[in-house]
Amino acid sequence: MRVLVTRPEGDAARTADLLRALGHEPVVMPLLDTRFRDGPEIALDGVQAILATSANGVRALMRRTPRRDVPVFAVGPQTAEAARDFAIVRNADGDARTLADAARRWADPKAGPLLHVKGAEGTSGLDLPGFDLRSIVLYDVVPIDAPIPLDGIDAALFFSPRSARVFAQAAGDTAGVIAVCISEATAKALAPLVFREVRVAAKPNQSALLEKLL
Repeated sequence: MRVLVTRPEGDAARTADLLRALGHEPVVMPLLDTRFRDGPEIALDGVQAILATSANGVRALMRRTPRRDVPVFAVGPQTAEAARDFAIVRNADGDARTLADAARRWADPKAGPLLHVKGAEGTSGLDLPGFDLRSIVLYDVVPIDAPIPLDGIDAALFFSPRSARVFAQAAGDTAGVIAVCISEATAKALAPLVFREVRVAAKPNQSALLEKLL
């Protein structure tokens, strides 16, 4: 299949390699651009663990501190992979709510604050009563104003509700395209577009998403 990859540039290249390995033809068309925020070094003294709800949050953090000794609690496998240089990485293998549930098991409310590294849009679901949960915005994600090529496209991959909304505002006729979405929320964000079929990954990660192309 010819598969449209709508991720930001760096992540899109990695997804394209996986698609080729599966026998598909990727067409890379980023809909969003990630812009890391500059600033002073982030102080991690006393921080019990870092909560990472995106790979970009990890990448942004690594630009702002040389420390790799604070444990990272990652939302899923892609985020855990981005944090591989840290001494301790734990993978919740789910969404933000799954990460919050895991953090309650992995962390101690009396052992120091948890630091959530995130983008400007934020992340819902990190409900951790009893913990000192702090957050820092380290990057912005902005839409790319460009035409979306759908001629000859069999399927399109959507990794977030934000990218789905951008696509819905700019895309033309999608009746012949299979939409493959990382979550139900992402699928809903494609409204009111009509697709040949809408498929939702069993888990909110790339491996589960790509399985929907089989």
